[in-house]
Amino acid sequence: MRVLLIEDTTGLGEAVRDQIRDDGHAVDWVQSLSFAEASVKATSYNLILLDLMLPDGNGFDFLKSLRKSGNSTPVIILTARDQVSDRIEGLNAGADDYLVKPFDLSELSARVGAVARRYRGDPNPLVKIGHLEIDLSEHRIKANGQAVELTAREWALFEGFVQRPGTLLSRSQLEDRLYQFGAEIESNTIEVYISRLRKKLGRDVIITVRNMGYRLETYEH
Repeated sequence: MRVLLIEDTTGLGEAVRDQIRDDGHAVDWVQSLSFAEASVKATSYNLILLDLMLPDGNGFDFLKSLRKSGNSTPVIILTARDQVSDRIEGLNAGADDYLVKPFDLSELSARVGAVARRYRGDPNPLVKIGHLEIDLSEHRIKANGQAVELTAREWALFEGFVQRPGTLLSRSQLEDRLYQFGAEIESNTIEVYISRLRKKLGRDVIITVRNMGYRLETYEH
């Protein structure tokens, strides 16, 4: 997924960013609401992690504005405000989850995965596509019953296909899953990762559609 992290505390921001990256997602980290507003206008995100107390405003106002504009991107609030009234306000404003600081990073990962699955319309983390068995929550894959190890970036790319099996994905859509703002994109990066996935999962798993993109086959080979 592509995740927008809005957090002004440097230490926590770095920890959350690194955790989400290690889970195989691309992360854009901003430290103010002004940068957050610019980011959501420029980029389509799969998830937003939102701190409430920011140097230029209140995260609740940002969330309410987001929902008023029709933006339905999932939002998880990360805050030290632990009163029940705060949680109710956050959920009523349109948040999908509410995590109180300090929190365990592994719990954050689990909540991110759960929210993502709900928005895909499938709360079940176990997916079977052809000869592949995929555990989205544990980032585990079996091909013909044999465990396959993927790197974080290989997983990030493959997860995009799993979320939309049979759908043609363009190079730019795939690049968005691997890179954050400012990252250098090499011309053959997608081809390299597609080749690695084919070697690990089967050469016919991902199909190339010339000059258009790639898609994940959905039938048994």
